Amino acid sequence: MPNCLWIRDGHVIDPASGRDAVGDIFARDGAIVESLSTAEKAGATVLDATGKIVVPGFVDLHAHLREPGGTSRESIASGTRAAAAGGFTTVVAMPDTNPPADNAGTVRLIKEIIDREAVVRVLPTGTITLGHKGDKLAPIGTLKKAGVVAVTDANYGLVSNEIMRRALEYAAMFDLVVLDHCRDSSMTDGAQMHEGPRSLRLGLRGWPRAAEDIVAASDCVLSELSGARLHIQHVSSAGAVEIIRRAKARGVRVTAEVSPQHLLLTDAAVETYDTNAKLDPPLREESDRVALLAGLLDGTIDAVASDHAPCSPTEKDCEFDYAPAGAIALETAFAAAYEAVVLRGGAPLARLVEKLTTGPASVLGLEAGTLKPGRAADIVVLDLNADLTVDAGALRSKSRNTPFLGRTFRGRVVHTVVGGACVLKDGELTV
Repeated sequence: MPNCLWIRDGHVIDPASGRDAVGDIFARDGAIVESLSTAEKAGATVLDATGKIVVPGFVDLHAHLREPGGTSRESIASGTRAAAAGGFTTVVAMPDTNPPADNAGTVRLIKEIIDREAVVRVLPTGTITLGHKGDKLAPIGTLKKAGVVAVTDANYGLVSNEIMRRALEYAAMFDLVVLDHCRDSSMTDGAQMHEGPRSLRLGLRGWPRAAEDIVAASDCVLSELSGARLHIQHVSSAGAVEIIRRAKARGVRVTAEVSPQHLLLTDAAVETYDTNAKLDPPLREESDRVALLAGLLDGTIDAVASDHAPCSPTEKDCEFDYAPAGAIALETAFAAAYEAVVLRGGAPLARLVEKLTTGPASVLGLEAGTLKPGRAADIVVLDLNADLTVDAGALRSKSRNTPFLGRTFRGRVVHTVVGGACVLKDGELTV
């Protein structure tokens, strides 16, 4: 008898197929199927989704899982369990590990750990430059053969236009997307938060929007020149949104993502010097937040990505100037985005689901983010009537650095299915 799953009587939302109605989802041996036989239904694992929402498994384009080398902050085992708790069934892991993923050996090591420890699908990326130092290209073709799905220098950014041009051209030869952290580091040395009235009042060095906008603009020009695919990571400024909008209108092959933190919060979160609200790029002003939401809804921004960046409690428990930037986000991403986009922003739920599923999948050409028959049975069941209180003791991540500690959201993930296997059931991990 095959291994069968029956998710019954849920409101199914699958933007890729246009499905938006109450119904059932069936899976056999890890793949979505149209239906099951009577005998298969009798032997199937049944999840009652009455009154709940059934959607494709979420796809995260941007998570720092820290392994190898940073397991005091996070590991592939802990990070993927956090992902499962947040409804993510596919996670793209950044290459800023120790050693960095700038060679085939390190990529193979990461893949071995993934095969052994991960409870959701993890796709590795490689660096653009050796040691993500920005001066010498990594062997991108070799990295592709080793199994990376994209290249990026992650939060180190890449300022040299010549290096970026060659990286785009080289990546295009191997059909890889360049993931782009837009920051002119010459303008952000020592910066602690968004540059504006609050940074002046709080006595913290500011990080101007221009540091993001300049690199976004130049890299869109280079993408246009090379014809290569460029993906702008964690957009934070209104100016960058407009730059991407205009580039897309010209036919540039550029896509973009935004984090739930930037959709919901502003630099007001830094008022109490909470180091958990110190992010890279920083939280900006309300006008930027509104522009990010507008860009997400009009298609300028293609995906919501967690930008999961674990930092240990010891690292964050210090003066604001000395704390590293970053926040964990896999477990809170849906709830925070749901509040920002649907409850406050007034957008239909299907639009948000698209930005968590088929949108990010299309950026990298992944066969994920849909409930179409024949595709992997990666499924999430949501309860929009349940509350999620962010409790440090209940987080699955090794780290606790979230600006949402103690906050209660409406809407939570109750079941997560990966390849037909339920890894989160009734809000509790089964693995």
